[in-house]
Amino acid sequence: MTRPQLAPAGAPLDAWRVAQEPWYEPVDHELAWFEAAYHARLPIMLKGPTGCGKTRLVEHMAWRLKRPLVTIACHEDMNAGDLVGRYLLDGNGTYWQDGPLTNAVRHGAICYLDEVVEARQDTTVVIHPLTDSRRILPIDKSGELITAHPDFTLVISFNPHYQHVSKNLKPSTRQRFVALDLGWPGAQTEAAIVAHEGNVPHDVAEKLVTIAARTRVLDDPALPEGASTRMLIYAATLIAHGMDALAACRIGIIQPLSDDTDLCAALTAIASGVFG
Repeated sequence: MTRPQLAPAGAPLDAWRVAQEPWYEPVDHELAWFEAAYHARLPIMLKGPTGCGKTRLVEHMAWRLKRPLVTIACHEDMNAGDLVGRYLLDGNGTYWQDGPLTNAVRHGAICYLDEVVEARQDTTVVIHPLTDSRRILPIDKSGELITAHPDFTLVISFNPHYQHVSKNLKPSTRQRFVALDLGWPGAQTEAAIVAHEGNVPHDVAEKLVTIAARTRVLDDPALPEGASTRMLIYAATLIAHGMDALAACRIGIIQPLSDDTDLCAALTAIASGVFG
């Protein structure tokens, strides 16, 4: 097996660099913890509910650390070839095409596997040799063994509160990562995020956060998870563009949350009470 020469850090992936700073409001010490793990060359696992800012954190840290960011949205049909690459055929014969993970490993990017539990478990095992002291990527089809670039970092994310037994992260995978738990921000922090990202006055953002807080404590089978910060930003954006607040809540929060008629009516009553 061959060990190819390392390319200059990031040069082939300049298009994957984050050009402008993605705004991120820290909830705890996650910026410092992420950076410490990066410099220690440790793989990072982000846990948290849908829409709480996991992806934005990775984008912000890629900009802060000046590293290219290769993001892979995991899904149930994804196979190992989608990550590492495959042989392709053209008019000159067959040739090897690196996958996104292989590109990140070769050239020192941050590779972000978003919602990793959506991928098949037999696919995710290909990352195991990258998550211990070896930091290597074996490519069985080509017989190549790639030593990870010194600046390569693997980041995965998932929602631990919304999993099926068949879509869980195996202990053999979980225990290879350091973990940052990104729960919901405090009310004031979340209001600041919604006001900034949705371009609405702070008092409007506070009302949206109040609605979200109430959805997150409802015990209803039709509502497995409450309103996310992302949904509040969507509603705020609609308000900023002139939509009535209740209508914005209806199409930005309530209807995406559930199809249950009674639950939607209850959520509408909550929104009406807050904005009424």
